[in-house]
Amino acid sequence: MKPFQNLSKSIKAKNPISIFTKNLSNFPLDSRNITNDLISIFTKQPFSSNNPELESLAPLLNTKVVETVLNGLKNWKIALHFFTWASNQGPYKHNVYAYNAMASILSHARQKAPLRALSMDVVNSRCLMSPGALGFLIRCLGNAGLVVEANLLFDQVQKMGLCVPNSYSYTCLLEVLSKSSCIDLIELRLKEMNDHGWGFDKYTLTPVLQVYCNTAEFDKALDVFNEIHNRGWVDEYVFSILVLAFSKWGKVDKACELIETMQEKNVRLNKKTFCSLIYGFVKESRVDKALHLFDKMKKSGFAPDISLYDVIIGGLCVNKDVKKALCLYSEMKEFKIQPDAKIVTKLISSFSKEEELTCFFEEMHEDIDPKASTLLYNSVLTSLVDNGSALKAYHLLQAIMTGNCIGDGEIGRLFRGKAMVPPNTTTFSIVINGLIKTGNLDLAVGLFRDMARIGCKPGLLLYNNLIDALCTSDRLQESCGLLQEMEDSGVEPTSFTNNCIFGCLCRRHDISGARHLLKKMRVHGHVPWIKHSTSLVKELCKHRKEVEACKFLADMAEEGFQPDIVAYSACLDGLIKIQEVDQALKLFQDMCAQGYRPDVIAYNILIKGLCKTQRIAEAQNLLHEMEEKGLVPSTVTYNTLIDGLCKTDHLEEAMLFLSMMIEKEREPNAITYSTLINGLCNAGRPDDALVLWNEMGRKGCTPSSIAYMAFIHGLSNCGRPNEALVYLREMEEREMKPDTYVYVALLSAFLVDSNPPLAFEILQEMVDKGKFPDLHDKNHISVRNAILKLSEDARTCSSIKNLLAKGSIPSASLSVTGIKDGDGATI
Repeated sequence: MKPFQNLSKSIKAKNPISIFTKNLSNFPLDSRNITNDLISIFTKQPFSSNNPELESLAPLLNTKVVETVLNGLKNWKIALHFFTWASNQGPYKHNVYAYNAMASILSHARQKAPLRALSMDVVNSRCLMSPGALGFLIRCLGNAGLVVEANLLFDQVQKMGLCVPNSYSYTCLLEVLSKSSCIDLIELRLKEMNDHGWGFDKYTLTPVLQVYCNTAEFDKALDVFNEIHNRGWVDEYVFSILVLAFSKWGKVDKACELIETMQEKNVRLNKKTFCSLIYGFVKESRVDKALHLFDKMKKSGFAPDISLYDVIIGGLCVNKDVKKALCLYSEMKEFKIQPDAKIVTKLISSFSKEEELTCFFEEMHEDIDPKASTLLYNSVLTSLVDNGSALKAYHLLQAIMTGNCIGDGEIGRLFRGKAMVPPNTTTFSIVINGLIKTGNLDLAVGLFRDMARIGCKPGLLLYNNLIDALCTSDRLQESCGLLQEMEDSGVEPTSFTNNCIFGCLCRRHDISGARHLLKKMRVHGHVPWIKHSTSLVKELCKHRKEVEACKFLADMAEEGFQPDIVAYSACLDGLIKIQEVDQALKLFQDMCAQGYRPDVIAYNILIKGLCKTQRIAEAQNLLHEMEEKGLVPSTVTYNTLIDGLCKTDHLEEAMLFLSMMIEKEREPNAITYSTLINGLCNAGRPDDALVLWNEMGRKGCTPSSIAYMAFIHGLSNCGRPNEALVYLREMEEREMKPDTYVYVALLSAFLVDSNPPLAFEILQEMVDKGKFPDLHDKNHISVRNAILKLSEDARTCSSIKNLLAKGSIPSASLSVTGIKDGDGATI
């Protein structure tokens, strides 16, 4: 950077009246009268633009009068109204000072839209301005958050020759740009300043430092800071920017180093910076640094407030540093700062032993009046609940209600000899909610009844929590009773209240009750939660009550609540499963007529149903409809159609769909290939099946056990048992366990292929692996016939006899006859 030059003007904000207007007393008498008259006319209600006085005053307007009137009007709307009126009174024309007076008013009122329009009007009117006036206008825009507009205005006035910016103008722009974290733009403006020969000073570099800190560009921030430091321009504000940035981004140690440096240079932090840093240190779990800074703050003469004690005590309690927290608590009393309920609750919650709680309670009880005692009791109860001792809190509350201590425990002795303060609604809520969370619902309900008996009125939140817990426990009758009590007591149920009960009715499959509640919810404007109605529909379909599920959805729609597409899809799926495809199609059409846009899942369900009933053409029509509506068919869509085409002997079309998937970047998966391979095998095309199997491997699709078994079965049925056996061994190497039907297919295929030895090997493997079918297995007859054939072949006969003799083959269940032993006897 170039050497810095001192600027003669300060960046600090000035009062717009002192910059742009002279005191009204310096006005000529006529001007003062004009000003007073205009203010009176525009502030008088109702205002009339046809006031004859305005017509007589209009020719007397000048920029000084307009400025003075604007600064005398208290309401921005009236000021803007006057400003607009004045601009229409020819030959008068606003100068930059009039514009800036209006801009200042709009900026303070945070009126972005009219301020944005004003900045455009300045340019369009080709208003000439000084560099100082430009800087002021830019800062007005920046203060209202119009950073883009400020930057644009700067360029426009320069380009149109309305102003030649100087270092002050640039500095104002940099200050505005720093609020938006526009690093590139700030660096560009700095380069422009340098190119124009304008020197940098502290006020130029401070916003640059700010933007680097805001964006965590710490290396650049330190470079700028060092430049400011080397020039001797570092002050409290500059230090604070850097320190707070390091604290904000978690660089606590670096922030502490900077604070030490500040002290060495006799630069003091202000109270606001102290507080911000302490909050930041606690947030970063560096309570030790926060305490150190807290001491410095007090030594600097700044009095701490309750919020600062709250955050530090809270941090110490989180760290379980109870001793230091209690020291700060005692210090508060020395400063005559009364601890509030939040601080007391944090302290009590940090005690791990009841003895500590008792000691603190004793000290606290001396410091507070009876009214504040309730807060203390509530803090104790909150602590017990938060520490998982809801039952202790319950018994303690019973003691508070009856005025009796409970047992000899530390908690029980807390209130001995103390003036008992009646519990309030908050007291009961703390314990009841604690009991609900720990599953002690009966105790919670009982305490709720006790609460009503002593005259404490429960609030909405407590009612909701209890109703929710009862509904979750399927205690519907009690929930409904509580809802009635709630309404009778004047507490209006919310959407949450009704939805708790609606969910319970849905889980019970109580369609009648659910519909009755829907009517009530509609009256109150409460919308039923979709998850409950969808769950009910799914459960009904699961229990084969698809018709009732459809009726429930129709009832919901009739009540004005549109069911979710997921619920409709569940109904479609249910109808498909009971083979009511036409009814599913009708429901689908009704959905579309009601304005629903079915998703891919809904289409997939219908396509699957049509394919199962071999209505392939209709399924393909649905696919085209999906695409016309802009939906992208999924891999499941294509797999379903491919399966349907294979099962209806349309293999060539199925193969076309495989090509279509690849073309449309829908990667085929193992199911796609397995379906086609199985179809090719069933069609007697094992060579094509092998080609596709190898392609599946090259595509990275790892075959599943189902794919292997389908392929082995298909090759066996095509008379290729030797190849099938290779894939059986490969399957076993991958630790996949084939089902019985795979072994049976291979056994039969080897016999057809006149290879009894390999057939027997498969039979032996079946026996060894426990895959031998029992009497009720459909494969039993095939295996029985295979054994008879093997027993008739000289190469395998003796082996079969050995298996029978060992009992490996259950001869009784096979009812094998005609097999002779070595002596010619029938086995």
